[in-house]
Amino acid sequence: MRDERLPLVRRHRALRCAVGDYGPLGFHATWAYLSATACPAPDLRRDSAALSRALDTLEESRTAHLAEMAVFAARRRAEKAAGRRTPRASDMAALRGPRWPSSAPPSRLGLIAAVANRHAAFQRAPYPDETLSTDIDVRRLSHLHTRLDDCASSYLTALGRLDRPAAAELTDTVHSIRGLTRPGYSPLNMYVFPWLRFANLLTYAAASSATEH
Repeated sequence: MRDERLPLVRRHRALRCAVGDYGPLGFHATWAYLSATACPAPDLRRDSAALSRALDTLEESRTAHLAEMAVFAARRRAEKAAGRRTPRASDMAALRGPRWPSSAPPSRLGLIAAVANRHAAFQRAPYPDETLSTDIDVRRLSHLHTRLDDCASSYLTALGRLDRPAAAELTDTVHSIRGLTRPGYSPLNMYVFPWLRFANLLTYAAASSATEH
């Protein structure tokens, strides 16, 4: 990817493959994050310097991620030796959820771009109907879809920030969406899980902005 003698299209494709291997926010959201933070020229298909900046950002995050994993592994070895065989639920949730490992706070611009990308996908996605789950009122699905859409719109309108009432609304919305998931295979899960992934990304992005000084 750094070999400027190679065609730019080949280097661009290699970066996309790298994001496929390591995309801490999910592939599309990670790509949006990298494109936004490669400013001032974020067109990674045509700008060699922007492509290099995006790679630097991705590599720095992966280095931080590997360091975190090493710390986690060492702690788990010590916990197992002390008789704790099961990791903490909070540790597993942090490892599985969308987040941007880095030695510095994540870019608010990058997170806004990631949320905007996934918000557009959320709005385009097919919508479930009541035939998928007879115990769920389709009006409840519609209400939660609208609430999550409104939370995302509020975040984007405020340029990556949510006030306290909006943050509380997002937390309650995520909890309600999680309550729609079903154990094992369920046709409804195919729709609700993407909602939940988007909601988790939005929650992380909003929390990251809230911690800025």
